[in-house]
Amino acid sequence: MYVIFIHGPAASGKHTIGMQVAQALGIPLFHNHLAVDAALALFEFGSPGFRRLRAAIWSAAFAEAAAAGRSFVFTFHPEATVDPALIESLTGTVRGHGGEVVFVELLCSPEAIAQRLDQPSRHRFGKLTDVALYRSIERAGGFAFPPLPPPSLRIDTEVHTPERSAALIVASLGERR
Repeated sequence: MYVIFIHGPAASGKHTIGMQVAQALGIPLFHNHLAVDAALALFEFGSPGFRRLRAAIWSAAFAEAAAAGRSFVFTFHPEATVDPALIESLTGTVRGHGGEVVFVELLCSPEAIAQRLDQPSRHRFGKLTDVALYRSIERAGGFAFPPLPPPSLRIDTEVHTPERSAALIVASLGERR
């Protein structure tokens, strides 16, 4: 069992690339907005209730998948409302069941983020689309997060298309096996 943990800033291509990786490997994509949207249905973003519910959903998903031996792709945008200890807990759950978490970091410049934020696909998912709001959150430290475990792969999504990025992830996973 393995989890491909794709992380990076907003608009770096996590969902697009994650979908292609999941399809290529025949495993599900557990996009972080599944939990975010569920928590937002009841609580304001970042509120204590929101944070607890989102963490509970992520924790339950990782625990159930690990117990069932179900591999999946997970996308994550590091940001200040997530308790860093939660990431350790999620990876510990997978490893505790004999699984592996493969971290993949997506990179892109602030200029690329600004250009991509208003894409129609982001609006469909109710994601952050306002450049001024993004910059305001960034200035306020809203995207501050301690370093995640070293990635197995770093991909610059300004250099590689989503298709190529997904192919690099799939190839990297094949080399690990």
